[in-house]
Amino acid sequence: MTSRDSEIDGVIAYIHDNLHESLPLSRLAKWAAYSPYHFSRIFKAKTGLSPHQYVSSLKVQRAKSLLVNSNLTIRDISMEIDQQSLGTFTTRFTKRVGISPMQFRKTPKQVSNYMDSLQKRNIWSQQTKRKHSYNNVEGTIEADVPLEGVILIGLFNKPIPEGLPQYGTLLSSLGQFCFTDVRPGIYYLMATAVFWDMQVNEILVPNQTLRAKADAPIYVKAETFVPLQSLRLRGPLLDDPPILVYLPLLMKNYLNRT
Repeated sequence: MTSRDSEIDGVIAYIHDNLHESLPLSRLAKWAAYSPYHFSRIFKAKTGLSPHQYVSSLKVQRAKSLLVNSNLTIRDISMEIDQQSLGTFTTRFTKRVGISPMQFRKTPKQVSNYMDSLQKRNIWSQQTKRKHSYNNVEGTIEADVPLEGVILIGLFNKPIPEGLPQYGTLLSSLGQFCFTDVRPGIYYLMATAVFWDMQVNEILVPNQTLRAKADAPIYVKAETFVPLQSLRLRGPLLDDPPILVYLPLLMKNYLNRT
């Protein structure tokens, strides 16, 4: 780890400790003893996100945690993450998570039902070997530990798993994956694993789940082959962006399709 990596890790820890406050670029750059421009550049090089994107993402993750682990009202939670307007908080939360704060708070039982349905299902739509074709994004996903659960994998239009992926699916095992007929564009490939014995709150607010992401954005162009991708599930790192997407919605969509 370079000294610059260590400095950014220090800033990230500072952000985690002060999410209840306003954290503008000027404050973070001053704390790190860099100019705002230089700080923004090295922060994005380290995390893939601008300081503003990273801070706002962590605030939404903090709100998710408070919704399932506290009795605070939704208005109080919006204030807790320095969002003064309840309407603005609700709109931003819904866009980035996939459901409203009120719906999110009511979902623990639904999560258990989705997990039960997936675990009891005898027939999975297994990923089969396909001939490498234009407009396909495919590859393999591995892990350092045995998998007893499901993998949620998707192509997102931002370098953070939020909202719904442009293309997404569930895998019942490690190995091959393939997205076909992907429209031309720039995508970010990310995945996480959910284990059968995982607590509902950890599925709703996945802080410690295994995760994987492609090293670089994926460029899909008309009549051009996309290089094969190789992902490896690992534990979370300090500079990982939070997983904001409402994972049970991906489970529900998968169950409805299959």
